[in-house]
Amino acid sequence: MLDQLKDLGAIMAMALSAVGSGAGAGVAGMAAIGAWKKNFIQNKPASFMLVAFVGAPLTQTVYGMIVMNRMMEIVNKGLYLWGIGAFAGLAMGISAYWQGKAAACACDAMGETGKGFGNYIVVIGIIETVALFVMAFTLGLLGKF
Repeated sequence: MLDQLKDLGAIMAMALSAVGSGAGAGVAGMAAIGAWKKNFIQNKPASFMLVAFVGAPLTQTVYGMIVMNRMMEIVNKGLYLWGIGAFAGLAMGISAYWQGKAAACACDAMGETGKGFGNYIVVIGIIETVALFVMAFTLGLLGKF
């Protein structure tokens, strides 16, 4: 029975990061739609640049896939890495979710003022760095197996 679940850790790395990406993009997407609606009501141009904020949390899914692929190489050697996959995926997923929350605030602010895109992207990038660190440190750890 356990042998059938040997890839569970790898799958969790991908799945949990993707759940966070979906939630983060959803939150940011709702804020972008709200900002656009306000612009349309006021007959102001709606900035397409808000899409960059909405898409920002999606990269954590890619990081989860990279970790999953590396883990699958190790799992095929007979090791079970459930904890590593669960916590790495969770950390990347939480990063994506909070990145989406920050992006939602950026959508609201930019939709109202039309200014500050660079500042908002910097904040979103800092949150992204958490997921990059998790991926890099997890890959480093997996290199020891």
